[in-house]
Amino acid sequence: MNKKYHESETAVDDASIWIVSDGKAGDETQCIGVADALGRPFEIRRVAPRAPWSWLMPWGGIDPRDAPEKPGSPIAPPFPDIAIASGRRAVAYLARIKRDSGGRTFTVFLKDPRIGTRAADLIWVAEHDKLRGDNVLVTASGPHRFTQERIAAARADPLPDIAALEHPRVAVLVGGDSRTHRFLDLDVARFAEGLARIAGAGAHLMITPSRRTPEALLAALAAYAGSTDHLVWDGTGENPLLQYLANADAIVATADSANMIGEALATGRPIHVFHPSGGHRKFNAFLEALTRIGAVHPFPGPLKTTTYEPIDSTPRIAQAIRWRFAAHRAGTRYQGRM
Repeated sequence: MNKKYHESETAVDDASIWIVSDGKAGDETQCIGVADALGRPFEIRRVAPRAPWSWLMPWGGIDPRDAPEKPGSPIAPPFPDIAIASGRRAVAYLARIKRDSGGRTFTVFLKDPRIGTRAADLIWVAEHDKLRGDNVLVTASGPHRFTQERIAAARADPLPDIAALEHPRVAVLVGGDSRTHRFLDLDVARFAEGLARIAGAGAHLMITPSRRTPEALLAALAAYAGSTDHLVWDGTGENPLLQYLANADAIVATADSANMIGEALATGRPIHVFHPSGGHRKFNAFLEALTRIGAVHPFPGPLKTTTYEPIDSTPRIAQAIRWRFAAHRAGTRYQGRM
């Protein structure tokens, strides 16, 4: 790393930040995690382009009604110092911010924008994505909001109902149907049987479903609600996911969400992954790499409690933004390594 950029890390201390998102929870959460890691306040600017413009995205331009000069535009100036975006509908909006700010705004895109490396000043992708370039940062896992400090604080001060559970405690992260995965009746039965097996062997479950969890699977999980031996989040109040992860001896997660796996990796606890019907080649490659280092194990299967060094890419992504933004603000070309 060039010493000049190390000395310029404070460049973000007064930077204004936008998050540009179409509201998709997984994309927006990753952006928030990175913005939090930069330690600066941020605004969320949500875009909702109409057809036919939305059909063409990430190629093409923004919805004309959202032009910065239009009343009510989600990207109305003054433009920020840094704009962080994710999701295919945000690609064109990020480019428009860059153009209309006269190039002043430093742009960051999380995940493959699908239009090449010119989509942003800095692009982050996971290792299983193919995009590479001088401005592309590649890490093993994705960004999230669960810093090591927050995890340590949750472990030091668990919620009373978690503290009352005996060990081993198992956090169960349940997703649902997606573009690439489906929970068929056979999958629901197989997942429920796996949970019953580890619970019968003495594990105490801490279950958090998602908005995508199908009704049949929710019904199967309801069997653990109201028990003094297990916890099931009912969807009201704040999601206790951080507390469940921080205080788990092991984790079970469904294979339909890279975000869930990324959050679990930050704990250093073994992750037991359940594969519903379907799948995605790139995500499967990601899981295979984690299996080789002993972070991921199959589910149903024997419960593992061996730990590993937490895998957390969020600080590295934030650091890369600091270095490159410092060069951008100074009007020089970044020459260090990310």
